[in-house]
Amino acid sequence: MDTTEDLVGLTRRLARVVELVHGVNYYAPEINRLVDDGFRGWWHAYLAYRPAPMGPVGPSVVTAAFYNFAPRMVARAVPGVWEIMSPAEVLARRDELVAEALARIFADGRQRETIAEAADLAQVAVGELDPGARVLAAALSDRPWPATPAMRLWHACTIWREYRGDSHNIALAAAQIDGAASHVLMAAHGHGNQETISAIRGWNAAEWHGAVARLDRRGIVDGDGRFTENGRAFRSGLERTTDELSIAPARNLGVARASRLNELLGELGRHLTESGEVPGVWPPPSVQR
Repeated sequence: MDTTEDLVGLTRRLARVVELVHGVNYYAPEINRLVDDGFRGWWHAYLAYRPAPMGPVGPSVVTAAFYNFAPRMVARAVPGVWEIMSPAEVLARRDELVAEALARIFADGRQRETIAEAADLAQVAVGELDPGARVLAAALSDRPWPATPAMRLWHACTIWREYRGDSHNIALAAAQIDGAASHVLMAAHGHGNQETISAIRGWNAAEWHGAVARLDRRGIVDGDGRFTENGRAFRSGLERTTDELSIAPARNLGVARASRLNELLGELGRHLTESGEVPGVWPPPSVQR
């Protein structure tokens, strides 16, 4: 019988490899052609195509759904992006560019069978999810499934990634960790620092230091933003809650098939990182555009 602990462990391992496949839509050079279509740079395009499944929503909705972006960064793009392309148009163009990228990345055909098997398993994992309060995953789940195995896999990984991201936001909100504070925790754990994270999430120095002060008062970090002993345990608890809230795709597969999918996505993920198509770290070196 599959145990919760087995599924929680698989959920965390799968999160990394799912993220790598999903990340093609951020890092493949093809996506930069959205700038040629009228967007004012990479971030401007990102703030159109990522929220587009929700429709022509305003900045407050996008800020709430993304959770960890400074509101002013979102408001610089939304709702103006919908004057360049409608949500349906930007999604169609994004999908076209992702399909081109996947065809190029896997052009030699050596991963064809791996992609096909992974696509079938990933679609089972997320095809009938109950999104609950997970708005980005819900919006993506309403979209039709692509026809080709590579795009089916990418779409499944994108639903899965947003399902986990939405779950993490639920865990953060329940723990009274706001968007700025979530990044202080990330920096304390060794992923980025104030300078790199603020550049890609829009928080200013006063907001960052305010978040440090709030966490310091709770005994989670010290005045320099470093974890206390209690803070390390607090973060581990957040990650455990995220895993538990994100367990459904692995449970839909069961341990045996989820382990097989982890193996298949691991193979594809290695190709993506070793070829330099997708970075294996966050913040990625090239994301400050």
